[in-house]
Amino acid sequence: MNRRVVTFHYTLRDPEGRVLDSSAGNPPVSYLEGAGQIIDGLDQRLRTVAAGAKTRVQVPAAEAYGERDPEQVQRVKRVLLPVDGEVQIGETFRTGEDRQAPVVTVVGIEGDEVLLDGNHPLAGVALTFDVEVVGAREATAEELSHGHAHGDGAGGGGCGEGCGCH
Repeated sequence: MNRRVVTFHYTLRDPEGRVLDSSAGNPPVSYLEGAGQIIDGLDQRLRTVAAGAKTRVQVPAAEAYGERDPEQVQRVKRVLLPVDGEVQIGETFRTGEDRQAPVVTVVGIEGDEVLLDGNHPLAGVALTFDVEVVGAREATAEELSHGHAHGDGAGGGGCGEGCGCH
């Protein structure tokens, strides 16, 4: 089976049914199957869904943002943090200047030490997606070589500004 570019709208819910995110009011999301652009469990479950279909997709934590890893929670001296001013519980920040630097969440403050959690906020959480697939087409050779969808997802146009392909 050839890889597709799939375009969809979604509403994401946690196990209690609370809405965590939605594409409502925004353009639909487009992605190249198997390119790592969406969580693996959702990618795998949408592989056979046709354009026009609405479906509910349940993704276990291990196929979403992974299980929680206690090794990702560490104590760090406050003076070593790359942030200015006071930090507060719940605050998130990058651990470095590079936009690929890990994001951590402050989960505790004890004297001059801060407890940081490097787990994704949704680690350990099973997710439910209500999905409407609005388009699905075969990926172009250019998209396959670049590793992502081009254009609006429906027409397969060339790379847009900021694509980074060239």
